[in-house]
Amino acid sequence: MEIEEFDYIVIGGGSGGYAAARTAKEAVDRVAIVDNAEELGGLCILRGCMPSKTLIYSAEVLHLAQQGEKFGLKIPEAKADLKGLHERKLEIIGEFADYRQDQLHSDRFTLFRERAKFISEDTIQLSDGRKLRAKNFMVATGSIVATPDIEGLSSVPCWTSDDVLDLDFLPEKVIVLGGGIVACELTQFLSRVGVEVVQIQRSEHILSDFPEQASSVIEEQFRAEGISLFTQTKLKKVDHLEGLFTVQFEHAGELVTEKAPYLLNALGRKPNSDRLGLDTAGVALEKSGHISCDHYQQSSNPRIWACGDVAGPYEIVHIAILQGELAARKATGREGDPVDYDNLLGVVFTDPQVGTVGLSEKQLKERGIEFLSADYPFDDHGKSILMEANRGYVKIFADKTSGVLLGAECVGKDGGELIHAIAVGVTLKATVKDLLKVHWYHPTLSEIWSYPLEDIQEELEKN
Repeated sequence: MEIEEFDYIVIGGGSGGYAAARTAKEAVDRVAIVDNAEELGGLCILRGCMPSKTLIYSAEVLHLAQQGEKFGLKIPEAKADLKGLHERKLEIIGEFADYRQDQLHSDRFTLFRERAKFISEDTIQLSDGRKLRAKNFMVATGSIVATPDIEGLSSVPCWTSDDVLDLDFLPEKVIVLGGGIVACELTQFLSRVGVEVVQIQRSEHILSDFPEQASSVIEEQFRAEGISLFTQTKLKKVDHLEGLFTVQFEHAGELVTEKAPYLLNALGRKPNSDRLGLDTAGVALEKSGHISCDHYQQSSNPRIWACGDVAGPYEIVHIAILQGELAARKATGREGDPVDYDNLLGVVFTDPQVGTVGLSEKQLKERGIEFLSADYPFDDHGKSILMEANRGYVKIFADKTSGVLLGAECVGKDGGELIHAIAVGVTLKATVKDLLKVHWYHPTLSEIWSYPLEDIQEELEKN
């Protein structure tokens, strides 16, 4: 069988893969995309960002309606219609998926709906037997749900996030295993639509990759909303008998047992790097399974590049896109700067939301950077008080000498939106004094940033 020749082949048609294909097409003619998913579109559109945030926002509206008395409103009844939520979600993501599928099917690319496997350093074989050769490859195969080595977990019919996002009925009770972003967002969603939820986290705090102060705020909110939250646990065993899950775990020196008809495994994801034949192609992997890449996303095989969840170090869609665009430019002989992770922006869509940007307090101390910091609580801020959004804080870090912004945290109402004001400053290396020139309008949520900025500026002027 004759080998088909291409300038650039992308394996995986999600956000990062499509960004790479689109960018490569600017410079070369023969670009192919290989994706064997049942439905094209990628994790973000089909089973991640868009469906989850659609459902989470509906749950927030429901929660506000149920709190009507706090706002002087009489709302006799507010409850979730899971079928209605499901139909709205399908309608919304359908529009995005249709647009992405049109892009992938366009005559700019050659699309193969097969599984790919490397059979040499420059050739892949598809599951239908065809062979494709390229000058450069992009691996953008994403990630899959991880199943840790916990007795019984791999053999029981537990849910993944996919199942929760496809719910069209109201479960009575769900046990959630995990305390990362996905686990926390779906825990609160389930609780707010009327499900009894037990969340079990192994670390001392949920959202353990975020500042402890931020995690503590979310824990307080979860418990205030009636979520049964266990942290600092050791999972021992999972059983499923006669339609009932039993989870045994150690907590505070005791063996605890929780039972529910449904169990959600939200203990994380792992790179989808198996079965690609990467060893045959001479591509090195990290211990985590991520493809080992340099600052330009190039693997140990100079023809093969990687982006997104399969490459790491962050499972964030905008990072996948930045990596994909960078790698495609470099592979096609153009210049590009490595992704600057010191400007990293992160958001958790709980309520209150968590937003972070730049270097954290922990990173600043580890690097020996001298800095000033100041914070301000939402419960002493006019707009948040009138919105009954009193839980949370903002915090800013700036260089001790120059006042250049280094990072920030925002835990509060619409924190994922508010953090962008400071993200602009961090990315452009603005100073605290620069941001104090901004007209911070009163009364707005954004105005809260002016208070820690003023505090830091006062400290700078003393030095």
